Amino acid sequence: MNTQLDADGHLNVALPQLDLPEDVFVQVWGRDNSLVSASQNISILNSPLDTTGMHSSIPIFRDVIRGGARLRVLTVPLESGDRLEGILQVGTRMDVVNATQQTLLEVLLVGTIFAILAAGLAAWFSTRQALHALDNVTKTALQITSADDLSRRIPYTGAPTDEVGQLVAAFNQTLSRLENLFYTQRRFLADVGHELRTPLTVIKGNVGLMRKIRDFDEESLLTIEDEVDRLTRMVGDLLLLAQAESGKIPLANELVELDTLLLEVLNQMQVLTHDRIQLNLGSIDQVLVCGDRDRLKQVIVNLVGNAINYTPKGGEIVVGLGKVADRAQLTVTDNGPGIAPEDLPHVFERFYRGEKSRTRQKDGKGFGLGLSIAYWIVRNHGGRIEVSSTLGQGTTFCVWLPLAKGDCKGTIS
Repeated sequence: MNTQLDADGHLNVALPQLDLPEDVFVQVWGRDNSLVSASQNISILNSPLDTTGMHSSIPIFRDVIRGGARLRVLTVPLESGDRLEGILQVGTRMDVVNATQQTLLEVLLVGTIFAILAAGLAAWFSTRQALHALDNVTKTALQITSADDLSRRIPYTGAPTDEVGQLVAAFNQTLSRLENLFYTQRRFLADVGHELRTPLTVIKGNVGLMRKIRDFDEESLLTIEDEVDRLTRMVGDLLLLAQAESGKIPLANELVELDTLLLEVLNQMQVLTHDRIQLNLGSIDQVLVCGDRDRLKQVIVNLVGNAINYTPKGGEIVVGLGKVADRAQLTVTDNGPGIAPEDLPHVFERFYRGEKSRTRQKDGKGFGLGLSIAYWIVRNHGGRIEVSSTLGQGTTFCVWLPLAKGDCKGTIS
């Protein structure tokens, strides 16, 4: 576009021959609002494309309606120095823009629909895969229930860290635990039956013998009485363990002088040695713990009694008590036959019957419950009980209990 001022200061504009689209319009107006030049496609239009924009001192865009058509008009003031010489207006139909917007909306709509369908299909496929795995879990669980076979496990080929993989792993762990519990229960019932059979056989035999003689044999009566006492103690221990494991036995929480309690037990149990073995006191410290005095005494009695029953004639038992850091350490050591390595992990189980196991006393008065009870008591006092042994050399039981800190009140939960 060529612009120049004439001698009178009027603006002369010569628009070049541009190949403008039919929907693009150009106008140049003088400062006296006279039409100076216009593109050929609107040469018949003698009014501004945007009347309001003619008064703007800066370039502006405005949307206007001209001849029933919507136009977007750019108005640019033409200045020479600080003097306004004219105004340039360029407009274009919004039909193309509107059509483009409509096309874009249609494309977006179609794309959104396809995206939703694709997402739905992906979600359906993923859900179907997950539900298929869960369906396998359900079927396997039903098969295990119907077949009573807890050794079976649920197979899963997916990632072990995803939700279904974690569910399957947790379910398999539960099955393992249940299998172990049922196995322990079956073994326990079998061992109880074995333990009950012996005293009942003895009682029946002595009763049959008494029937054959008129004068009752005092020795037979004593044997029957001993076996009845044995059964009574065993039933009592079984009830105690059952109540303990169900949380029905509250433990007192009082200050206990463990050294005094230990000396008391040793004095009472000297008579059980029958002078055939030595029951000696090793090093002992003054030790205070919080707990149930009667139950802690039961622990010491069970451990010392177990050692007495398995120490051969001429043997020795040494009991010691000390402090290690913030723990009390009670040890019971004997030089008896010892425990086989394969039996050591099981000595605190009820009625465990290993070949060298000490859980069943050789004089017939033990039932494999004393050590189980001791283990439960120590554990519920916040401690632990350990055993070490060497065949042919002896065994050491070690009890660790937390030392008392301040006053002991209430009960142990």
